[in-house]
Amino acid sequence: MTFRPKFITFDCHGTMIFFDMAGAARDHYAAQLPGAKMDAFIADFSAFRLDEVLGAWKPYAEVVHNALERTCKRNGIAFDPAVAQDIYARVPTWGPHPDVPEGLAKVADKIPLVALTNSMNAQIPHNIARLGAPIAHTFTAESAGAYKPQMRPFEYMFDELGCGPEDVLHVSSSFRYDLMTAHDLGIRNKVWVNRGHEPANPYYGYVEIADISGLAGTVGL
Repeated sequence: MTFRPKFITFDCHGTMIFFDMAGAARDHYAAQLPGAKMDAFIADFSAFRLDEVLGAWKPYAEVVHNALERTCKRNGIAFDPAVAQDIYARVPTWGPHPDVPEGLAKVADKIPLVALTNSMNAQIPHNIARLGAPIAHTFTAESAGAYKPQMRPFEYMFDELGCGPEDVLHVSSSFRYDLMTAHDLGIRNKVWVNRGHEPANPYYGYVEIADISGLAGTVGL
């Protein structure tokens, strides 16, 4: 029997939104870092952003600033705070992956869609507006006082929705930010959108889809 959740909850940046931190980094540093060195810089920038969100909550501008400063140090590049500011300012300008609007439209009028995002309250409405489907609720790291992959954002979402892990289907392209924590919190119904960010990890129990066009099928629509 197909599971029909009370809510479909989903990660935004990377899963729904084309979160182009790599492109932003290339714009600023490609002239200084050819080929594999640029790829290494991007990988470090991603890793340091994850590390920065594991502690006490701080504004996302600080996450980007600190992660970029640490990445520059590791790669022997001079750090310019203005570059961090520019990259941060780009975040609300990014729109969805091409498959998202039509994919969400197939389910949005039947099951409420909920965004659980590592975003700031002032930024995420610009991204949500571009998704092309109604989002019933949006919960941010700023409101929760913590970033994923910490558990607190999920717990905050459950409290606000008045539901539990058994009531949701959680959708993400990331194990490290979302699906591992969802597993630990008892969210049995999970969808991994394989956007090539991370390798498959079947231990965590999920349905794999290539993009959001496959989401409707996971709930029998």
